[in-house]
Amino acid sequence: MHIAIAGNIGSGKTTLTGLLSKHFAWEPHYEDVDTNPYLHSFYEDMQRWSFNLQIYFLNSRFRQVIDIRRSGKTVIQDRTIYEDAFIFAPNLHDMNLMSTRDFENYRSLFDLMSSFIQPPDLLVYLRGTVPSLVRNIQKRGRAYEEAIRIDYLKRLNERYEAWISTYNTGKLLVIDIDNIDFANKPEDLGTVIDRINANIHGLF
Repeated sequence: MHIAIAGNIGSGKTTLTGLLSKHFAWEPHYEDVDTNPYLHSFYEDMQRWSFNLQIYFLNSRFRQVIDIRRSGKTVIQDRTIYEDAFIFAPNLHDMNLMSTRDFENYRSLFDLMSSFIQPPDLLVYLRGTVPSLVRNIQKRGRAYEEAIRIDYLKRLNERYEAWISTYNTGKLLVIDIDNIDFANKPEDLGTVIDRINANIHGLF
């Protein structure tokens, strides 16, 4: 089984992936942040490095999905291949940080790759307002994220909501992070676990 966690920057995807993998004994697959050779450069010069970064993520996530399906294990994945294609890449294009030529090249490659993979069995979307996202980003203190602008997060949020409103390729669970603290409150984590169990086993 393939469970995926989706959400904007600072929504708590990595934290929840770790907590759920521990609780359910699922194998975690994390987003490639620490070893990503383009991320720091991207935040310093988005226009120059946007295409390179998106191609790197596309390749990395495609490999992840192939590995997940081949493994035969229950895997929980931190961020999906769809988020880059429907949120991050088109947002960069709209902000004139990725050329139309590069964007069309990227989308053509994504369309081809996505035809070879299956969607997650359950998609968990972490929905949060911009103040919640900013608070979480500041808490973790990654140096390269200090340059992230409020309007950038707002644009991403709008795209996430548009994508989720039309998502119909599998089961979907939406968790509002503004009103829950699964990282620090065991009872809130328990609520999330109960809702995931209900979706997986059809208890609703």
